[in-house]
Order: sequence, then structure tokens, then C-alpha cells
Amino acid sequence: MKRTCLSVALLLSTLFVAVGQQPFKRTLKLMGSRFDITVVANDSVMANGYMDRAIQEISRIEHLISSWDATSQTSAINRNAGIMPVVVDAELFSLIQRSIQLSKVTDGAFDISYASMDKIWIFDGSMSAMPTPEAIQSSVAKVGYQNILLDSAASTVFLKQKGMKIGFGAIGKGYAADKAKDVLMAEGVTAGIINASGDMNTWGQQPSGQAWKVAITNPMDKNKAFAHLPITNGAVVTSGNYEKRVTFNGITYSHIIDPRTGYPATGILSVTVFAPKAELADALATAVFVMGQESGLNRINQLPGVECIIIDDQGKVFTSDNIQIDTQ
Repeated sequence: MKRTCLSVALLLSTLFVAVGQQPFKRTLKLMGSRFDITVVANDSVMANGYMDRAIQEISRIEHLISSWDATSQTSAINRNAGIMPVVVDAELFSLIQRSIQLSKVTDGAFDISYASMDKIWIFDGSMSAMPTPEAIQSSVAKVGYQNILLDSAASTVFLKQKGMKIGFGAIGKGYAADKAKDVLMAEGVTAGIINASGDMNTWGQQPSGQAWKVAITNPMDKNKAFAHLPITNGAVVTSGNYEKRVTFNGITYSHIIDPRTGYPATGILSVTVFAPKAELADALATAVFVMGQESGLNRINQLPGVECIIIDDQGKVFTSDNIQIDTQ
């Protein structure tokens, strides 16, 4: 269920007030991905202090949830799969708990135990044939959120099967964006954007008084946008497959793999989800991609405060019930 978030272009107004607050931006690599941190502040000294705090928070989250860091609690959980429960911080326990709830809401289309999948699909152009049905079925043998056992009293996490793993690739950057936003708002930053490789969280307005605006990439032409949407205090995440995919027997397969079956998603080019939190938008963008247009939109329409745009592989646009698209 690995996923890649698309970079979402920001359309920032150039007409800022001559004095007072203005936007300051820093771009750097965190969590193995590009982060763009924008804050509205009175001067560069103040802005740099704010951005340093956001970076510290994102780095803290990375250490907590990284499965590549051998010293992280997540790595300890994976090392002890099938052996013993691992005591974790309340923050990580809560994130795993919410992840399991999202798995239930999406019927398993989102599942942090996707990290247990055998890597039998390759999307670098080197695949010459599909994996066999037996290999595909075997690849997901250790996947299943039902086998993540939580003990709230002891604050422990136990993976039932040996070789089972969890990973936060489909929710971690969104969570980090949320936490960085929380830190900056607590510091008194009135407006800004955390853009974690397309997992975006915004608050406040531009100094001009206008809402922050995002351009949703047209998956049929990456150099163009097909819609411009304002976003004032919330998150937006886009998942897409138009850079990593393979085609066999006339069917194009996405690099986003269904953790329940081991087969890549088909039929969709991109999914954009708007939600109050980037963590939620991040997870749902992946899940809707896996669930497909009809089931995905049906589920989104049942979630308050969440909206979605889907573009299928024919370029047709589908939206959830309460979203308005400006294509100008």
C-alpha cells in the first residue's frame, strides 16, 4: 500500500501589504521527503525561529515513527513481532490506535501493516511480466491490521505474526504536518502552511486577507492544473499514479497496492482529499485510491468535514457531494 503524494502547487498572492506581516518560506528535506514550511511573521528573525521549532517537531516525529531508525519505538515493535509486546509512548500508541480505526472505516484499504508485504511489484520500468497469482497471494500473507494487538492499560503494541511489520508511509508525513502546525499555532503564528511533499496543512490567511489557494495537478498533463481551490484552515493531500505504474495485457497498474489482495490499484489517476487534519487526508487519499471511485466516494460522503476529488484513467472527474470546483 505504498504511496506517493504529489506535489501540490501553491498559488500565493504577490500583493502583500508593504509593512507588517509577510510570508517567509523554508524548503528542506525531512523524513526522506521535501518539506516546505511557510509562516507569516513580522520579520525574518522571528520567522526563522518559528520555522526552527517546526523542524524540531518534525524531526521528533520522524524518530518516533521511523521504521528505518533502528532506535525508534516502531522498529522495536517490528523486531519483536511474534515474540513479545513492546511498551510505547502514549503518542505512538494513539497514532496506531487511530490507524486501526481508519483500517476499519476503509474496510482494510488503509493498513499500516502493509509494511509486511513482499516487494514483488517493481515500478522502475524493469518488470517484463506480472507476478504469478500464487506469488501475489503469498505477498500479503503477513498483512492484517487485525493482528496488531493493543493493550491500553500497559501501553503495549504486539504484532501477532513473526515477520509482520508496521509502517507509517501512508500517514506519517500528514501526522508530522499536523504536529508542526500545532506547535506553530501554540507559538502564536497566525497563518502558514506545512507542505510535506504534497501533504498540506494550512491555517489563517495570507497577509493580503485572501485565503491560501491550491492548484490541483492535472494528471493528464503534470504541467497544468485542472482546478484552483481555496483552503483556510485544513489539510489537502493528493495521491497519484501517473509517474509510477506498469501495464500488462492492456491494464495499467498503480504503484499503490491493495494490502488486502496484493494487487495494485487500477482505474484511477489521482485522488485529492480535503480534511480537517493532514493525517486523516493522507490515509484517506491512499484508501480511496485502493477502494475505487464508487466505493471511495460513498465512504467519503459518510465522513463529516471530508471532501474528495477523483480523476479516473480516462480523465473523467468525480467529486464528493459538497465540493465546488473552480476550473478557471
